[in-house]
Amino acid sequence: MLLMHDVSAQSLMDVYKKGVVKLTPDTEYAQSNDWDKIFETKHDNYRGLADNPTKNIVMMPNGSVVLNYFHRNYYLMFDENGKFVKEFGITGTTRHLQKLHSTRAYTMISGVINNNLFFGCNNNADIVCFDFKGKYVKTLNPKYPSREMIPMTDNKIAMVGMTGRRDKNRTCNFVAIMDYQTGEQKIVWEHFTEKTKKGTRRMFDYSYTSKKGGFSIITMPFIPYLGILPPQIAFVNDRLIVVLQHSNEILIYDVNGKLLSKESIKWGKKYLSVEEQKEIQKKAIEKYSDRKNMSSPSWFTQEEYTKAIEIMLKQMEEDLNKITAPLPLPVFSNIIKDSDGNLLFFEMPETAGGNKFNVWVYQNGGKFVCQSSFECDDYDLFIAPSRMVFHNRYIYALQTLKKADGNPLRLVRFKVSN
Repeated sequence: MLLMHDVSAQSLMDVYKKGVVKLTPDTEYAQSNDWDKIFETKHDNYRGLADNPTKNIVMMPNGSVVLNYFHRNYYLMFDENGKFVKEFGITGTTRHLQKLHSTRAYTMISGVINNNLFFGCNNNADIVCFDFKGKYVKTLNPKYPSREMIPMTDNKIAMVGMTGRRDKNRTCNFVAIMDYQTGEQKIVWEHFTEKTKKGTRRMFDYSYTSKKGGFSIITMPFIPYLGILPPQIAFVNDRLIVVLQHSNEILIYDVNGKLLSKESIKWGKKYLSVEEQKEIQKKAIEKYSDRKNMSSPSWFTQEEYTKAIEIMLKQMEEDLNKITAPLPLPVFSNIIKDSDGNLLFFEMPETAGGNKFNVWVYQNGGKFVCQSSFECDDYDLFIAPSRMVFHNRYIYALQTLKKADGNPLRLVRFKVSN
């Protein structure tokens, strides 16, 4: 009790300002769970669930946790102490259930709305709502499909998506707000990207396709996708925060979608210089020129694979000669909202395992206050809002234990301190 009082008495900002943040596993949390049994099938093992890029962990208002299953249309529930409670799925008697339970209509829980309903988007781009017992309540049919959703106040859901339906020659990244009661969807931000014409090749992006299959090579990190990286969103103090990776901007909206302010991220203007680009490209050319140490994919003969590599090498040489200007890099990889209402902007790591973050707080339009990073001795940290959720100044996370017998995947609660 004294320890919990100490954790709750100290603000997270105080911890961040002191430097490196130590994540210490709470040994009393989830201690009696048999993880090999909970994640017992081949689809639910370390590779199946832990590497799933979609949202995996959902925090309930009372501190209980729900995990989305991968390859299954049901969910795992743990109580506020981390003890495994049950598996459950969506139930009901309506005509919608057959569609909801089909393999192609898997529903991934995104969050909780109104403190009493789960909501999530299925593979048919519908938003499915059901109560904490799994009973089906309602389906919303957004005009444009989403890839990420978060709850807001006033029965509203914020969503991020991409569609080509509005213009056949362009794709559109957008942020929208949907009203749970009316089903109305209002787009508050959008960005159009011209579609690549058929037969047009993007710089630093190489591919080869035959009737048997194909493969691709990307030589420059992040660059081919900079124009279409989706926005990231958070809801802080009744404000929708939209963060744009392609321009490193922060946009602030009210609950009705009115733009209140915007600012630029000034702590991380990053570029790859002409010299750095050329060095990266030359190393890629050297790597793929040495075909003696490379075996062909199973769907190619060695002769066809060698031919494909020769075509790609010619294109790589052409691109090497076209490098004439610096290329911008995204300055952050993820944002995570903590339980005090701060946003942690994790910088794009320069080395494997890096997790330096800048702390942004919504004051006077928003400002960055300090910089820190996470440190953990026991777990290999996977930094993503889908895998780390703050609640009452603890971090609840789905992570992998460094030294584990059997399945290393764990639901863990971290104490946050220096």
